[in-house]
Amino acid sequence: MPLQNRVTPFGDILAVPQRGTLMGNRGIIHDPTTRTLLKRRWTTRAWIICVCAFRNVRRAVMARQSWTELFFLDEPTALSAGHRPCFYCQRERAKAFQAAWADGKRIARQSAPEMDRVLHGERLDGDGAKRRHRLATAVKDLPDGSMIASGDNAYLVYRRATYLWSWDGYAACPLPTRDVSLLTPPSTVEALRGGYQPIITGVQS
Repeated sequence: MPLQNRVTPFGDILAVPQRGTLMGNRGIIHDPTTRTLLKRRWTTRAWIICVCAFRNVRRAVMARQSWTELFFLDEPTALSAGHRPCFYCQRERAKAFQAAWADGKRIARQSAPEMDRVLHGERLDGDGAKRRHRLATAVKDLPDGSMIASGDNAYLVYRRATYLWSWDGYAACPLPTRDVSLLTPPSTVEALRGGYQPIITGVQS
């Protein structure tokens, strides 16, 4: 029985059999005795993206009173949910994200806590649900790695085309036209526009 620790582009945490290519966390949000999630979905503003293998460290997933291991299909999924690269296990990528964030916004570089504060205001709405943002540009003009939503579906924007997200990857599809909104936090979109190159997995033409 899969654990409830796979994250969608909408930030929901579900139990599915598919495995992710990246890991991350939002603090301690599980009960290690039952290995099930608590009602809260975050305990820190530092929602990070980690690699699944680092310095031969092995963790028993959701088995102790430590941060809750979450898993993502790929980096655009994690970025859409509101996470950003970890400065510990992905230091070089985190620094690249930090630099692209500043370049995209045309501001001085911000610290990780400063970026987390901005992201926290962009990732959730007033009820704690995933915030959907108004599109400020045409979908085809969004940078690669951005994600949009139409209804209950999420779509990757890649090379000026759209791809329907699923647990198994992305399938090419027509541009959605109904109630389209931006899922990826606007500041993360600016980092993508500023040159950050996300790791994309499973794009099918």
